[in-house]
Amino acid sequence: MSADAAEPSLFETGRNCWRVERAHRAVFLIDADAYFKAFVEAARRAQRSILIVGWDFHSRARLLCADERGRELELGAFLNDLVRRKRALNIHILVWDYPMIFGLDREWAPTYGFGWKPRRRIHFKYDDTQPIGASHHQKIVVIDDAIAFCGGIDLTCKRWDTCDHAPGDARRVVQGTPYPPFHDVAMAVDAEAARALGDLIRERWQRATGQVLSPAHVRGADPWPPSYEPSMQHDLKVAISRTAPQSESVAGVREIEAMYLDLIAAARRSIYIENQYFTADKIGAALAARLAEAEGPEIIVVLRQLSHGWLEELTMQTLRTRLIEKLRAADRYGRLRVFYPYVAGLEEGTCIDVHAKMMIVDDAFVHIGSANLANRSMGLDTECDLTIAAEGRSDIAHAIETLRSTLLAEHLGCEPEQVRAAVREYGSLRAAIEALRRPERTLEPLTDLAQVPETVLNMASVADPEKPVALSDLTRLFSGDLPAEHGGPAWTRLVTIVAVLVALAAFWQLAPLAQLVETKRIAHLASEFGAKWWAPILTVLAYTPAAVTLFPRPLITLFAVLAFGPWLGFVYAMLGIELAAWLTYVAGTRLDRHAVRRVAGAKLNDILQVLRRRGLLAITALRLVPLAPFAIEGVVAGTVRVKLRHFMLGTALGILPGTLASTVFGDQLQAAMVDPHAVNYWLLGAVLLLLAVTMWGVRRWLVSSMAELARADKVGNARAA
Repeated sequence: MSADAAEPSLFETGRNCWRVERAHRAVFLIDADAYFKAFVEAARRAQRSILIVGWDFHSRARLLCADERGRELELGAFLNDLVRRKRALNIHILVWDYPMIFGLDREWAPTYGFGWKPRRRIHFKYDDTQPIGASHHQKIVVIDDAIAFCGGIDLTCKRWDTCDHAPGDARRVVQGTPYPPFHDVAMAVDAEAARALGDLIRERWQRATGQVLSPAHVRGADPWPPSYEPSMQHDLKVAISRTAPQSESVAGVREIEAMYLDLIAAARRSIYIENQYFTADKIGAALAARLAEAEGPEIIVVLRQLSHGWLEELTMQTLRTRLIEKLRAADRYGRLRVFYPYVAGLEEGTCIDVHAKMMIVDDAFVHIGSANLANRSMGLDTECDLTIAAEGRSDIAHAIETLRSTLLAEHLGCEPEQVRAAVREYGSLRAAIEALRRPERTLEPLTDLAQVPETVLNMASVADPEKPVALSDLTRLFSGDLPAEHGGPAWTRLVTIVAVLVALAAFWQLAPLAQLVETKRIAHLASEFGAKWWAPILTVLAYTPAAVTLFPRPLITLFAVLAFGPWLGFVYAMLGIELAAWLTYVAGTRLDRHAVRRVAGAKLNDILQVLRRRGLLAITALRLVPLAPFAIEGVVAGTVRVKLRHFMLGTALGILPGTLASTVFGDQLQAAMVDPHAVNYWLLGAVLLLLAVTMWGVRRWLVSSMAELARADKVGNARAA
């Protein structure tokens, strides 16, 4: 495949990219072994500045490089040694302020006084500026504004691997526990492109901390790793694209989505994709449209075979299945192939973890960064991707083709030249892959996709939103001039809640009979857990992190019923929810009210008046009608000093119907695990109907009450005037 003739640039600043900057050199780094070694070499040449932003950071991450004494390097110790040796060097590390649900895989924050102790001139901060449900997902390192790394690899544990992905590699271990093979891709660029990525990090640092960082001015600095020859060089044009979520004060940025759509539309012969997820609706629609064309490009997608745990399997893998089925339905001309990399000898239940986020279009474009092909990466999380275009240059086209051949050769267990020769011989990527497949290491077609009901698919979509959960829902609810709403929006929420519960019930009824043994095993494990003396304590405590991380509390209640029975399960659920409510309330009393006002927006004063004057009724209604996150309701109530007894009693009254419904549902679920015919569907239906009617009635009362209170305030203000 040769380069196309030069065409007008695809890059359009302000739409599909933030900035287009020049680089003298760029190198592709396949898998973390190459990335970590390149990072170490470049960091050792740093003079004044190392900037790091990431989704995760772990000081105990093994870099699998040696110091001058032959000892293995760990990330934290390596950075400490750098600033000890170089008096002018400052290191700034900005990491996502993650919710507690990720805590088991993360390191204690250095600010807590545990674990790693950064030396002076290492500035470690957490970024908590993301909206509810969003994460900071960019993975960028910039050294002296002279070289920048960008891609899918965080400086953390469970990332290192070589391109061999050998089963049982003794180096692929964290604290004595092995982890499966891991595949990823990053890119390094220099010159103006690196300086621009430095600007991006400094902008994020200021937004997160309020501190202004100056650019690194180092004359003659060249921290380029000596061991790495550039993949391409000389006057490279690098487009930097971002995703940033919308908030009340900042417009959202969807440059990466626009770039993906433009690249897909520009493809003539082939689109090669590697990605951790594959659920983005708009990207899927664009790919489907190209597949429907008689002369459209072939599309090769490489994904991982398995998901990380049951929750991801139920959500992201389910959504992936839906998107793949849509593409196969559109593939009228047989140009789509979806694979996963396979290596013989891996343990049962494991696979090569494809974590890359990249796309190659023809020999004309390469796109590498942090953004998954998921809805949240297109509009909710912060992301950063780089795109380089050949634009008629044969040297860049050759580098892009070499990258694709190298990646396919890694997956197929052969040499890049073999891939190149097979593509020339057979005339397509899919035919070349088919010719080079072998039993021990290959690309296997992703088949046998589990079919799930449409209701479950809709429920799973909650895990991959495009937009953040906004506090504006809460402010609109309590706004004094809120007009009385008709049944549309309220009934939509009620129907959604009922659909979710019915879907969960239908899951057990519609699942294959062969899974009955597994459900009995789940019930047995829950009973074993319930027999432990500490189980009630852990169950009660579990509701607090669930409230903070937006994890669905009814799932904990269902498990509590399975473990302790309906009565004790209900008691422990109520205690856990009340504890979580009290802790969020206390947190609200400690927060600066002006900070809460900045988050809540201009209508916070209306919330203040409503909660103060009708605290018990308002809290009861607010807990019953799920219009805002549980934790935010508690924080706002604490901030405005709702009486604690009103808040706790209102919480108990408001969550009582839903908890009772979850208890009844859990009791029936337990019966279904033992005997599917023992489910009392009349009881379930009655409980759901009662809950729906109650919520509808409270919603109407709440809206009319707020309007009445606002009218009274206006009359009082007029008389005072």
